[in-house]
Amino acid sequence: MFRNKVLKGVFLVGFGATSYGMLATFVKLAYSDTSSQGLHYTPAEVITAQFVLGIIVIFIITLFQNKKSGNRVAKASSSDIKKLMLVGTSTGLTSIFYYLAVKYIPVSIGIVLLMQTVWMGVFLEMILDKRMPSKIKLLSVIIILFGTVLATNLFFNKVELDWRGILLGLLAAASFTTTMYAANKVALSISSAQRSLYMLLGGAVIVLLFAFLTQKTPFNFDIFYKWGILIALFGTIIPPMLLNAGFPLTGIGLGSIVSALELPVSVTMAFVLLNETVLLSQWIGIVLIIMAIVIMNVNFQKK
Repeated sequence: MFRNKVLKGVFLVGFGATSYGMLATFVKLAYSDTSSQGLHYTPAEVITAQFVLGIIVIFIITLFQNKKSGNRVAKASSSDIKKLMLVGTSTGLTSIFYYLAVKYIPVSIGIVLLMQTVWMGVFLEMILDKRMPSKIKLLSVIIILFGTVLATNLFFNKVELDWRGILLGLLAAASFTTTMYAANKVALSISSAQRSLYMLLGGAVIVLLFAFLTQKTPFNFDIFYKWGILIALFGTIIPPMLLNAGFPLTGIGLGSIVSALELPVSVTMAFVLLNETVLLSQWIGIVLIIMAIVIMNVNFQKK
């Protein structure tokens, strides 16, 4: 029974991470597409469509769960809702920073920058918990940083990367680190659908404000059916639902290892669909980052 639960968790986390790994490629394809007005879609249009459609679908799922389970579903208190919406603002910021980043840099570089959440999480824990990380974690951080240098092709890149994309990618990682740290501590007693819904509502506030301030042309509403459904599915519906359901079954350690699938999937998608150049040295860097995540989450002490 235990083994079946763990395997189920591995499948859920793996599929959720794989889905999220495909997201940036779809966003990049949406940017290159044109609307019925002959204009390219903007980040504000893409992100707004993703969050609006995501909220609608998650809301329907929540209603269905409540109706099916009746009083057995734990209801979110007003305090839970406020905390989840506050955490959700960082979810909105992550999408904004990440989607802006891939406008300036390749997807294969953007995902590597987003994966800096691993060492940022170690740093955040050190500050908040006031405890030095273990030698294993420090070793993992060093491997990640070296792997990042290789994966972003800093040594051999003849084309200078846009500093705006690098900065935005690191900001996305910092925001995502905040989301992951806070989400694992807030309102754990309610269903994953409810948690996802209220976090999306919090993120939507930030996203709509961003759209209002940055959208200079008339809003292209055809983004909702041309790309919005696909991006919402792989960005705000499948990943949070599956990751929230899978992590309790795998545990943080195994779940973190499996979720590292997001990195090679994202790079492979960019290589196949966007024809981005990915050198052998970059693949070596990606392998090093994944290896560091494994080292960080494996218990080497015999029980």
